[in-house]
Amino acid sequence: MKLHQVALQLYTLRDFTKTPSDFAVTARKIRAAGYEAVQISGVGPIEDRELVSICRGEGLRICATHESGKVIVEETQKIIDRLGRLGATYTAYPHPHVPLTTVEEVLALAADLDKAGKALRKAGLVLTYHNHAIELRKFDGKTMLDLFFEHTNKQNLQATIDTYWIQAGGGDPAEWCRKLKRRLPMIHMKDFGVSKDNKTGVMMEVGAGNLNWQAIIPAAEKSGCEWFIVEQDICPGDPFDSIRASYQYIKDHLAERIGR
Repeated sequence: MKLHQVALQLYTLRDFTKTPSDFAVTARKIRAAGYEAVQISGVGPIEDRELVSICRGEGLRICATHESGKVIVEETQKIIDRLGRLGATYTAYPHPHVPLTTVEEVLALAADLDKAGKALRKAGLVLTYHNHAIELRKFDGKTMLDLFFEHTNKQNLQATIDTYWIQAGGGDPAEWCRKLKRRLPMIHMKDFGVSKDNKTGVMMEVGAGNLNWQAIIPAAEKSGCEWFIVEQDICPGDPFDSIRASYQYIKDHLAERIGR
C-alpha cells in the first residue's frame, strides 16, 4: 500500500460537508491531514461540478462514491451519469434496500446487482458491494456475502470489504480479502476495539483497536486492492482528530516508505 492509495470516506465528516463553503474548509483539512483522495458519501446538496471543483482545488481526487441502493438497481443510468461528472470509476452499493430474510430474497438482489453492475461495466465503471454485519448471516451454511458473490459475475460485482463490520459479524477481515482475489478494488479501514468502560465492538481509529492490519493489508494487496479508504462512522471526539490519527498510523506502520 502506497500513501497515494489512502483515501477518506467523507461519511466520517458528514456533519462538516453540508454546504459548499463547509465542504471547501473540510476538503482543505483533509488534504492537510495527508489524504490525497476521497470517497463521496454523506455530503449535503452540493452540485457535482462544485464537488469536483473544490476537490481539485484542494488537491484531492474523487476515487469513488456511495450511492442509494435503490437508485443503483432501479435507475442505473443516473449512477453512470454521476460517476462521469465526478470522474470516478468506482461506486458501492452501501446497504440492503430490500428485505433479506430468505435465500430467495438474497438471490433476487444478487440478480439485480449483476444487472446493474453489467450496465456500469459497459460504461467503463465498477460496482462494488459494501458489507455491514448483516451479510455474515448464513443460509444453508453460506453467508449472504458468499451468495452475492457466487451468484454474480465477478466482472459485474466486486467488493468493498469493510474491516470493522466483517469483524462485527464474526468474520476474519484478512480471510475475506483473500477470498475476493481480483474482485477487491477497495476496502474500508476502521478498527474494532473495547472502550475504557468495557463496551465491546467500539469503532476506533486505525491502529487503536485490535484488528490485525499486518495481515489485512497484505491480503488486500494480493487481491488487487487499489484504494484503502479510512472510515469511522462514530468518533470519540473531534472527527478531524480521528482522521489524522488513522492517517498517521497508516503512514508510520502500514504504508510503503519508498515509491509513493
